[in-house]
Amino acid sequence: MAKRKTAYVCTECGAEFPRWQGQCSECKAWNTISEFVVSPASAAKAAHSGYAGQTQAKIEPLNTIDLAALPRFSSGFKELDRVLGGGIVPGSALLIGGSPGAGKSTLLLQVMCNLAKNYTALYVTGEESLQQVAMRANRLGLPDDKLLMLAETNVETICQLALERKPKIMVIDSIQVMHIADVQSAPGSVSQVRESAAYLTRFAKQNHIAMFLVGHVTKDGNLAGPKVLEHCIDCSMMLEGESDSRYRTLRSQKNRFGAVNELGVFGMTEKGLKEVNNPSAIFLSRGEKEAPGSSVMVIWEGTRPLLVEIQALVDYSQMANPRRVAVGTDANRLAMLLAVLHRHGNVQMNDQDVFVNVVGGVKVAETSADLALLLAMISSFRNRALPRDLIVFGEVGLAGEIRPVPNGSERITEAAKHGFKRAIVPKANAPKQPIPGLQVVPVSQLSDALDALP
Repeated sequence: MAKRKTAYVCTECGAEFPRWQGQCSECKAWNTISEFVVSPASAAKAAHSGYAGQTQAKIEPLNTIDLAALPRFSSGFKELDRVLGGGIVPGSALLIGGSPGAGKSTLLLQVMCNLAKNYTALYVTGEESLQQVAMRANRLGLPDDKLLMLAETNVETICQLALERKPKIMVIDSIQVMHIADVQSAPGSVSQVRESAAYLTRFAKQNHIAMFLVGHVTKDGNLAGPKVLEHCIDCSMMLEGESDSRYRTLRSQKNRFGAVNELGVFGMTEKGLKEVNNPSAIFLSRGEKEAPGSSVMVIWEGTRPLLVEIQALVDYSQMANPRRVAVGTDANRLAMLLAVLHRHGNVQMNDQDVFVNVVGGVKVAETSADLALLLAMISSFRNRALPRDLIVFGEVGLAGEIRPVPNGSERITEAAKHGFKRAIVPKANAPKQPIPGLQVVPVSQLSDALDALP
């Protein structure tokens, strides 16, 4: 009997080491190295080329590849198509993750039941029984007479049965429970997840099957399993939303067929997930009265502008070290903006607690929210409400200058569509032609923005 070989792999970056160590020397992460058993060479070969229907590879010139043979097709949800870059690409491997209860299985079951009307669709469940999935489909009122179901966790068996029906689209729920018989480790381990994902990805590409893989997340909110899982697939999406919230946001983190950081918004109802065509209207559900510390900004998500309200609460601190709390934005950038406000705006908040929140659970990563955040803090600090028809965006530099942001004209146009009458924007983003009904105030320094406040 051949001697078992073990290897140690970092779950963050996929680096391998001959022995266990506390910190990964490649990505510098701590306690991310796990042990797994290396399969023999014959087993590894079988795992890589064991399924039927595998075609012989050949070299082709780039200009001779037929692009018309693989047209996109719609998932039935415009918001999902937007995140995918315009629709589902045949032969693509798509990974969707999210916390328990976010709605991953519900969304995919809705998509598969609708697509089964026109295409052959196969839903593979490894965590639930067929009866449980059928009960959910019945509760949601979905058409269930065309969708093919399979309860199996062995990857080779799944691919063999799929070849008999030749589906157009498949769902694997979930990748963490799948296993390959020749890989000598438990399902969910680093080696099983990596080999199963690679096996299914090759199968999908060589048979032109669009395949959705459902992934678990860790307690930190990251996708569970090795980091190479995100490298081998074509599109990685994360379905976010609190269990007590009515809305879910689907964000793409990697997409080979479209824009990255695209955002789709869904509403959770008794009949499943419903897409929200105008998410700005949700995030702008403000109170009837003007309140200090609230401002509206325009962020850019993927290929569209999005109007979001940001709130700030500045209050006298009873502690020696005032608190700085940021929800939905970067806390380090909040500290930097407070320093810029003190240095170039002559406003000192060293003895104030500062709390910042982006309404609606949206996570803002771009710098266009700097100016809106500063004005919201000024509004709360002075206890003077900003006008409800004021829109603000712009990046703030360390020298107090207001820098332009990408797609400035599209942001201003979106604000005008929603009835805003005044906009404070970077001078370089000011439109050349006046916009009817909207007064644009261009600013180049932080002092100019503060002077523009009523």
